Amino acid sequence: MLKLIGQFRRSRAGATSVECAALATCVGLAIVVAVSFVGAQVNTTYRSVSASFR
Repeated sequence: MLKLIGQFRRSRAGATSVECAALATCVGLAIVVAVSFVGAQVNTTYRSVSASFR
């Protein structure tokens, strides 16, 4: 049992999983920010085009 606990303490798999999760969170946040920024610009453009037809 102590051997198993020692192996678990030396394992780096948990740290790698946490690093991957942090990276995935950062990528997801960047995507959300980019989409909202582009969406706001597209909305402004559509409003401008719509106003020019009136």
